[in-house]
Amino acid sequence: MIKEEHEVAVLGAPQSSAPVTTTVINIRSETPVPDHIVWSLFNTLFTYWCCCLGFVAFAYSVKSRDRKMVGDVTGAQSYASTAKCLNICALVLGLLLITTFSIIFRHSLTNFVPSI
Repeated sequence: MIKEEHEVAVLGAPQSSAPVTTTVINIRSETPVPDHIVWSLFNTLFTYWCCCLGFVAFAYSVKSRDRKMVGDVTGAQSYASTAKCLNICALVLGLLLITTFSIIFRHSLTNFVPSI
């Protein structure tokens, strides 16, 4: 005999005649949607001269956060995906421009010969 069956057999049937009620709790599982707002702010401040992509990414990040607050997960994911793509483009372009300018600047300094 299984332990649970033995306990039921020993305890017997419930003594009260009150109806048994059950409670069902529905818990919404929140899908975390990253809005990339910190990354967008970084790109806005430090790569602003790079076609203003950081600012546009920041705008999409704010839209994503607004959609998430309203409960529109699909819209939030769409805006977050666009913000992520814009942030990647801004970061890559910013790094390329910084690298290019530093190479040109270094090259111009090494070829500079002061005349006496």
